[in-house]
Amino acid sequence: MRYLPLTESDRRDMLAAIGARSIDALFEDVPQSARLANKIAGLPDHQGELEVERAFQAFAARNVSPSSAPFFIGAGAYRHHVPAAVDYMIQRGEFLTSYTPYQPEITQGTLQYLFEFQTQVALLTGMEVANASMYDGSTAAAEAVRMANRITRRSRAVISGGLHPQYRGIIETAAHWEGFTVDCAAPDAAGLETLIDRIDKQTSCVVVQNPSFFGHVRDFSRLAAACQAAGALLIVVVTEIVSLGLIEAPGTMGADIVVCEGQSIGNGLGFGGPYVGLFATREKYMRQMPGRLVGETVDADGKRGFVLTLSTREQHIRREKATSNICTNAGLCALAFTVHLSLLGEAGFRRLAELNHAKACELAERVAALPGVTLLNESFFNEFTVRLPGPAAPVVEALAAKRILAGVPVSRLIPDDPSVDTLLLLAATETATEAGMAPLIAGLKEVL
Repeated sequence: MRYLPLTESDRRDMLAAIGARSIDALFEDVPQSARLANKIAGLPDHQGELEVERAFQAFAARNVSPSSAPFFIGAGAYRHHVPAAVDYMIQRGEFLTSYTPYQPEITQGTLQYLFEFQTQVALLTGMEVANASMYDGSTAAAEAVRMANRITRRSRAVISGGLHPQYRGIIETAAHWEGFTVDCAAPDAAGLETLIDRIDKQTSCVVVQNPSFFGHVRDFSRLAAACQAAGALLIVVVTEIVSLGLIEAPGTMGADIVVCEGQSIGNGLGFGGPYVGLFATREKYMRQMPGRLVGETVDADGKRGFVLTLSTREQHIRREKATSNICTNAGLCALAFTVHLSLLGEAGFRRLAELNHAKACELAERVAALPGVTLLNESFFNEFTVRLPGPAAPVVEALAAKRILAGVPVSRLIPDDPSVDTLLLLAATETATEAGMAPLIAGLKEVL
């Protein structure tokens, strides 16, 4: 965004246009007691564009970023290489839009890439139908529980202790305001929980994550069968979409709804987003699926075309029947996902997953060899949990001061459970190198 300061003439013209006497008149409704009597101390006066650029570049330089330091952070957001071709393609004029398009009359080009996106998501997840994306993985998880409640006409969700704490928090927030019950299992750091005994006749769904928040890879076929027998739905969450290049698809295990965070494909890390939620289900549940669905058809001349087959926002249907998400779809991020996955192809996607797993195995072996460190995972993809001899948070902070981003202390995301204080999540993707692993191992030896 460019720096465009206003002149006094600009201000006079704007005030005249809106009919205000002065800038102070714009704040008449704010009580005097809530206004500042003087300028905030320490703030610099106005500066030119060059000076402002330098100031903000100095602020940015204080950040320890993935590109400037050894990076082993995961916990739901992963650093992957995004080919330059992705940015080039999504910025072509054919794809540029000022807003995520959601009206039925949107262009055939937009509809076609969303159709291809849906096909990719359905193939990855092993499901029959996928929507045109959602806001992100965590809100998609809450939407999945709402959907299960509508389908089963029940109001109790069982939540795995292996679900990402932020995903669980969003589901709990939805439950608080919408009046359904959430039965949350304790954090499953060991990967040994069983949820079958928690299922009863009031259970609408069971929500699990694979790989789990702690990195464990599980086979949920038996749990899926138990859910089916009880009339409940199995919702599988995947926060690292690259894992589906090696791990069995949730649909093959018997999942009824699959939600994923698609950030790892085509979308870089950011301080808060934007990311892209993936949502897939079985065809028989399609009309209860939130978001929208692009379908293939033929026009009056018999030519192939695309159309919004299912639109569930309140703009399109009666409000009481809407199954809308807070965002119709994450159009630009979905496009980046589609472009990147198309460039990889099936063989390339599998190779990317193999590289991730190999890097994580190498890192896990080296970290677990350190005195006092215990690896908690028997199986994992590109992320795993270790138990340190002492609290993990001070270790991470000490290494960050050395410009080494040494994973995520579990206590940062589960702050009220002393049993996780010594647990550290470490992730290694295809971007991990020896030049990054060596300083991490040396730094851990020094601070442990």
